Amino acid sequence: MNAKKNLLLAAMALVMAGAAVTSASAETRFDQNHPRRAEVNARLAHENHRITTERREGEISKVKAMRMHQRAHLIRVRERHMATRHGGHITRLEKAKLNHKENRLGRHVG
Repeated sequence: MNAKKNLLLAAMALVMAGAAVTSASAETRFDQNHPRRAEVNARLAHENHRITTERREGEISKVKAMRMHQRAHLIRVRERHMATRHGGHITRLEKAKLNHKENRLGRHVG
């Protein structure tokens, strides 16, 4: 009887440990429900960070950094607009168009 109890406790401990690991590494609910939008937004966040870093290091001017941030913002606005047409999701073609715009922006940054 004691062995069954120990086995049950060990199994419960494994389940709880597994749940803790998966919840710690899980994406947010938005990332799970909108993977294309999450990818586009992550790339935009990375581009904004790169622009800020380039500006801080003096590799681009203040005006050029401002214009790049504006272009990144316009891409994000476009992504939100596309998502409103499909119940919060973007299609593969829309993602490709947004990635193309992000690639063009990224070429101008460092």
